[in-house]
Amino acid sequence: MYDFEYHRAASLDDAAGKLKAADDGTLVAGGMTLIPTLKMRLASPSDLIDVSGLAELGGIAAEGDAVVIGAAATHAAVAASADVKARIPALAALAELIGDAQVRNRGTLGGSIANNDPAADYPAALLALGATVRTDRREIAADDYFKGLFETALDAGEIVTQVAFPVPEKASYRKFPNPASRYALVGVFVAQGPAGARVAVTGAGQDGVFRVAAMEEALAKDFSADAIAGVGVSADGLNTDIHAGADYRAHLIGVMARRAVADCG
Repeated sequence: MYDFEYHRAASLDDAAGKLKAADDGTLVAGGMTLIPTLKMRLASPSDLIDVSGLAELGGIAAEGDAVVIGAAATHAAVAASADVKARIPALAALAELIGDAQVRNRGTLGGSIANNDPAADYPAALLALGATVRTDRREIAADDYFKGLFETALDAGEIVTQVAFPVPEKASYRKFPNPASRYALVGVFVAQGPAGARVAVTGAGQDGVFRVAAMEEALAKDFSADAIAGVGVSADGLNTDIHAGADYRAHLIGVMARRAVADCG
């Protein structure tokens, strides 16, 4: 691990100021991805600005026809939230599937989507539910937020503050996890809601999370597992690694998607 300066932010404005003043600063909350990266000396930020204790980034609440979750809300908090369980139970179930108890009690929603790990679970929920990412500067639709492997639409120094998830008519998340890390080899979130039928896939794409248009078109006509039984997903652009090949991941997308739709029935 390289040397760095550690700062605990007193407020959101303080965090933004410290981030701007640093030569090469980065935010940390749970640190579930950042800390291992630092340990392996794959990153060398000049400053770490800790935002985990900021009340401005916490909280989970119903807001109109949406559930709004603060960026510093932990996975465990999302899984246990009465508002999330009542209005978007699929999102609570997704949070409960992340990592182990230690990870769920430290890792945060904001950290997960700011990092945009290709095997993370939340990006699929954001895309499928048509969520909106709120920052200290603006609002960004999920469809415009994820830009590729570990890339997002965030500008330098921009801080994720909340995510607003529209409440769907029905939704489900199914994933095939790596048995050790619990990361998704393939995860599929399906939803029927204000934005129509949507299918988002994580863990499989070389460019990170993506939607499956052919499945969405089929589900728009008939929201059933049978409707997508014949919809194939090309292996082109899918990951091949020590855990699974692209062809296998393409097969798993179909299996997980059908199971997720069946859960909604």
